[in-house]
Amino acid sequence: MGDVSSYNSHSLNREFIMSSQDQLKRAVAEAAIAYVPKGEVLGVGTGSTANFFIDALASIKHHIPAAVASSQATAERLKKIGIDVVDLNFAGEIGLYVDGADEINAQLQMIKGGGGALTREKIVAAASKKVICIADASKQVEVLGKFPLPIEVIPMARSYIGREMVKLGGNPVYRQGFVTDNGNIILDVYGLSISDAPALETRLNQLVGVVTNGLFACRPADILLVGTKDGVKTIVKS
Repeated sequence: MGDVSSYNSHSLNREFIMSSQDQLKRAVAEAAIAYVPKGEVLGVGTGSTANFFIDALASIKHHIPAAVASSQATAERLKKIGIDVVDLNFAGEIGLYVDGADEINAQLQMIKGGGGALTREKIVAAASKKVICIADASKQVEVLGKFPLPIEVIPMARSYIGREMVKLGGNPVYRQGFVTDNGNIILDVYGLSISDAPALETRLNQLVGVVTNGLFACRPADILLVGTKDGVKTIVKS
Protein backbone atom coordinates (compact mmCIF):
# COMPACT_ATOMS: atom_id res chain seq x y z
CA MET A 1 0.00 0.00 0.00
CA GLY A 2 2.92 2.32 0.75
CA ASP A 3 4.10 2.06 -2.84
CA VAL A 4 0.64 2.92 -4.19
CA SER A 5 0.39 5.92 -1.85
CA SER A 6 3.82 7.12 -2.93
CA TYR A 7 2.91 6.73 -6.61
CA ASN A 8 -0.33 8.67 -6.14
CA SER A 9 1.52 11.43 -4.30
CA HIS A 10 4.11 11.79 -7.08
CA SER A 11 1.35 11.72 -9.71
CA LEU A 12 -0.61 14.45 -7.93
CA ASN A 13 2.52 16.58 -7.49
CA ARG A 14 3.32 16.27 -11.18
CA GLU A 15 -0.23 17.24 -12.13
CA PHE A 16 -0.07 20.23 -9.76
CA ILE A 17 3.24 21.40 -11.26
CA MET A 18 1.88 21.05 -14.80
CA SER A 19 -1.31 22.88 -13.83
CA SER A 20 0.69 25.70 -12.20
CA GLN A 21 2.97 25.96 -15.24
CA ASP A 22 -0.04 26.13 -17.53
CA GLN A 23 -1.46 28.95 -15.41
CA LEU A 24 1.78 30.91 -15.83
CA LYS A 25 1.76 30.28 -19.58
CA ARG A 26 -1.83 31.44 -19.82
CA ALA A 27 -1.04 34.57 -17.82
CA VAL A 28 1.82 35.67 -20.10
CA ALA A 29 -0.18 34.80 -23.20
CA GLU A 30 -3.03 37.03 -22.04
CA ALA A 31 -0.57 39.81 -21.11
CA ALA A 32 0.81 39.76 -24.67
CA ILE A 33 -2.60 40.73 -26.06
CA ALA A 34 -1.98 44.33 -24.95
CA TYR A 35 0.96 44.54 -27.38
CA VAL A 36 -0.92 43.39 -30.47
CA PRO A 37 -1.19 46.32 -32.92
CA LYS A 38 -4.58 46.98 -34.46
CA GLY A 39 -4.91 46.61 -38.19
CA GLU A 40 -1.53 44.95 -38.77
CA VAL A 41 -0.59 41.44 -39.82
CA LEU A 42 0.46 39.42 -36.78
CA GLY A 43 3.11 36.71 -36.61
CA VAL A 44 2.23 33.77 -34.37
CA GLY A 45 4.57 31.09 -33.06
CA THR A 46 4.25 27.42 -32.26
CA GLY A 47 4.03 25.46 -29.03
CA SER A 48 2.05 25.19 -25.82
CA THR A 49 2.53 28.81 -24.73
CA ALA A 50 1.76 30.10 -28.23
CA ASN A 51 -1.43 28.03 -28.15
CA PHE A 52 -2.59 29.92 -25.07
CA PHE A 53 -1.84 33.15 -26.95
CA ILE A 54 -3.94 32.01 -29.90
CA ASP A 55 -6.81 31.20 -27.55
CA ALA A 56 -6.55 34.71 -26.09
CA LEU A 57 -6.55 36.26 -29.58
CA ALA A 58 -10.15 35.17 -30.07
CA SER A 59 -11.32 38.18 -28.06
CA ILE A 60 -9.60 40.70 -30.39
CA LYS A 61 -9.71 38.85 -33.70
CA HIS A 62 -11.75 41.67 -35.27
CA HIS A 63 -8.64 43.90 -34.92
CA ILE A 64 -6.39 41.45 -36.79
CA PRO A 65 -6.67 41.54 -40.61
CA ALA A 66 -4.53 38.42 -40.99
CA ALA A 67 -1.80 36.36 -39.37
CA VAL A 68 1.34 34.56 -40.53
CA ALA A 69 1.74 31.17 -38.86
CA SER A 70 5.08 29.55 -38.07
CA SER A 71 3.70 26.03 -38.53
CA GLN A 72 0.81 24.11 -40.03
CA ALA A 73 -0.47 23.36 -36.52
CA THR A 74 -0.58 27.06 -35.66
CA ALA A 75 -2.28 27.89 -38.95
CA GLU A 76 -5.03 25.39 -38.23
CA ARG A 77 -5.54 26.72 -34.70
CA LEU A 78 -5.76 30.32 -35.95
CA LYS A 79 -8.29 29.40 -38.61
CA LYS A 80 -10.44 27.65 -36.00
CA ILE A 81 -10.90 30.92 -34.09
CA GLY A 82 -11.68 32.84 -37.28
CA ILE A 83 -8.36 34.56 -38.09
CA ASP A 84 -7.25 34.54 -41.72
CA VAL A 85 -3.82 33.00 -42.29
CA VAL A 86 -1.70 34.39 -45.12
CA ASP A 87 1.57 33.40 -46.74
CA LEU A 88 4.50 35.53 -45.58
CA ASN A 89 5.35 36.29 -49.21
CA PHE A 90 2.12 38.25 -49.50
CA ALA A 91 2.08 39.73 -46.01
CA GLY A 92 4.89 42.27 -46.24
CA GLU A 93 6.58 43.35 -43.01
CA ILE A 94 4.96 41.97 -39.87
CA GLY A 95 4.28 44.37 -37.03
CA LEU A 96 4.69 41.88 -34.19
CA TYR A 97 5.71 38.26 -33.75
CA VAL A 98 4.74 36.47 -30.52
CA ASP A 99 6.16 33.09 -29.58
CA GLY A 100 7.46 31.04 -26.68
CA ALA A 101 10.96 29.67 -26.09
CA ASP A 102 12.59 26.54 -24.75
CA GLU A 103 15.29 28.64 -23.07
CA ILE A 104 16.00 32.37 -22.82
CA ASN A 105 18.90 34.23 -21.23
CA ALA A 106 19.37 37.74 -19.83
CA GLN A 107 20.22 39.09 -23.30
CA LEU A 108 16.88 37.71 -24.53
CA GLN A 109 18.72 35.24 -26.76
CA MET A 110 16.76 32.03 -27.10
CA ILE A 111 16.81 28.36 -27.93
CA LYS A 112 13.69 27.41 -29.85
CA GLY A 113 12.57 24.45 -31.90
CA GLY A 114 11.49 21.90 -29.35
CA GLY A 115 8.30 21.59 -31.39
CA GLY A 116 10.24 21.33 -34.64
CA ALA A 117 9.12 24.61 -36.24
CA LEU A 118 12.42 26.48 -35.81
CA THR A 119 13.03 27.37 -39.46
CA ARG A 120 9.65 28.95 -40.04
CA GLU A 121 9.78 30.58 -36.61
CA LYS A 122 13.13 32.14 -37.47
CA ILE A 123 11.88 33.38 -40.84
CA VAL A 124 8.82 35.02 -39.30
CA ALA A 125 10.93 36.57 -36.54
CA ALA A 126 13.34 38.01 -39.12
CA ALA A 127 10.45 39.55 -41.05
CA SER A 128 8.94 41.21 -37.96
CA LYS A 129 9.47 44.70 -36.59
CA LYS A 130 9.15 43.46 -33.00
CA VAL A 131 9.50 40.06 -31.34
CA ILE A 132 7.91 39.26 -27.99
CA CYS A 133 8.78 36.07 -26.14
CA ILE A 134 6.20 34.70 -23.74
CA ALA A 135 7.42 32.11 -21.25
CA ASP A 136 7.15 30.87 -17.70
CA ALA A 137 10.08 31.44 -15.32
CA SER A 138 11.40 27.88 -15.78
CA LYS A 139 12.64 28.87 -19.25
CA GLN A 140 15.02 31.55 -17.93
CA VAL A 141 18.67 30.45 -17.79
CA GLU A 142 22.07 32.05 -17.26
CA VAL A 143 23.74 30.03 -20.03
CA LEU A 144 21.95 28.51 -22.99
CA GLY A 145 22.40 24.83 -23.77
CA LYS A 146 20.85 22.73 -21.05
CA PHE A 147 17.89 22.30 -23.38
CA PRO A 148 19.15 20.32 -26.40
CA LEU A 149 19.77 22.59 -29.38
CA PRO A 150 17.60 21.59 -32.37
CA ILE A 151 19.15 21.75 -35.83
CA GLU A 152 17.06 21.27 -38.95
CA VAL A 153 19.09 19.32 -41.48
CA ILE A 154 18.69 18.14 -45.06
CA PRO A 155 18.27 14.33 -44.65
CA MET A 156 21.33 13.55 -46.80
CA ALA A 157 23.55 15.57 -44.43
CA ARG A 158 22.41 13.95 -41.17
CA SER A 159 25.55 11.91 -40.43
CA TYR A 160 27.93 14.64 -41.60
CA ILE A 161 26.30 17.30 -39.42
CA GLY A 162 26.23 14.84 -36.53
CA ARG A 163 30.01 14.40 -36.77
CA GLU A 164 30.47 18.17 -36.88
CA MET A 165 28.41 18.53 -33.70
CA VAL A 166 30.62 16.00 -31.93
CA LYS A 167 33.65 18.11 -32.89
CA LEU A 168 31.96 21.05 -31.15
CA GLY A 169 31.57 19.00 -27.97
CA GLY A 170 27.90 18.16 -28.45
CA ASN A 171 26.01 14.87 -28.43
CA PRO A 172 23.66 14.88 -31.46
CA VAL A 173 20.54 12.72 -31.32
CA TYR A 174 18.38 12.08 -34.37
CA ARG A 175 14.74 12.95 -33.63
CA GLN A 176 13.26 9.63 -34.70
CA GLY A 177 10.04 9.64 -36.69
CA PHE A 178 9.83 13.42 -36.98
CA VAL A 179 9.72 15.33 -40.26
CA THR A 180 9.54 19.13 -40.31
CA ASP A 181 6.94 21.09 -42.26
CA ASN A 182 9.74 21.64 -44.78
CA GLY A 183 10.37 17.91 -45.27
CA ASN A 184 13.64 17.79 -43.32
CA ILE A 185 14.89 16.05 -40.17
CA ILE A 186 16.08 17.38 -36.81
CA LEU A 187 19.17 16.66 -34.77
CA ASP A 188 18.86 17.56 -31.08
CA VAL A 189 22.31 18.43 -29.75
CA TYR A 190 22.84 17.73 -26.05
CA GLY A 191 25.71 18.75 -23.80
CA LEU A 192 26.40 22.26 -25.08
CA SER A 193 27.21 25.21 -22.84
CA ILE A 194 26.72 28.21 -25.11
CA SER A 195 28.65 31.24 -23.85
CA ASP A 196 28.62 33.13 -27.17
CA ALA A 197 25.29 32.34 -28.78
CA PRO A 198 25.53 34.73 -31.78
CA ALA A 199 28.93 33.28 -32.74
CA LEU A 200 27.70 29.68 -32.51
CA GLU A 201 24.52 30.49 -34.43
CA THR A 202 26.59 32.00 -37.23
CA ARG A 203 29.05 29.09 -37.23
CA LEU A 204 26.31 26.48 -37.45
CA ASN A 205 24.66 28.35 -40.31
CA GLN A 206 27.87 27.93 -42.33
CA LEU A 207 27.71 24.13 -42.25
CA VAL A 208 26.56 22.71 -45.56
CA GLY A 209 23.35 20.76 -45.06
CA VAL A 210 22.07 22.81 -42.12
CA VAL A 211 18.78 24.51 -42.93
CA THR A 212 18.80 26.47 -39.71
CA ASN A 213 19.54 26.03 -36.02
CA GLY A 214 17.47 26.73 -32.95
CA LEU A 215 19.57 29.62 -31.64
CA PHE A 216 17.72 32.93 -31.84
CA ALA A 217 20.66 35.09 -30.81
CA CYS A 218 21.52 37.21 -33.84
CA ARG A 219 17.89 38.28 -33.77
CA PRO A 220 16.86 37.97 -30.09
CA ALA A 221 13.53 38.93 -28.57
CA ASP A 222 12.80 42.61 -27.98
CA ILE A 223 10.57 41.98 -24.99
CA LEU A 224 10.19 39.04 -22.62
CA LEU A 225 6.95 38.55 -20.75
CA VAL A 226 7.73 36.01 -18.06
CA GLY A 227 5.21 34.33 -15.80
CA THR A 228 6.26 34.06 -12.17
CA LYS A 229 4.51 33.21 -8.92
CA ASP A 230 4.40 36.96 -8.29
CA GLY A 231 2.75 37.75 -11.61
CA VAL A 232 3.87 38.63 -15.13
CA LYS A 233 7.17 40.50 -15.34
CA THR A 234 8.31 42.51 -18.36
CA ILE A 235 11.95 42.52 -19.46
CA VAL A 236 13.01 44.77 -22.33
CA LYS A 237 16.16 44.15 -24.34
CA SER A 238 18.79 46.69 -23.29
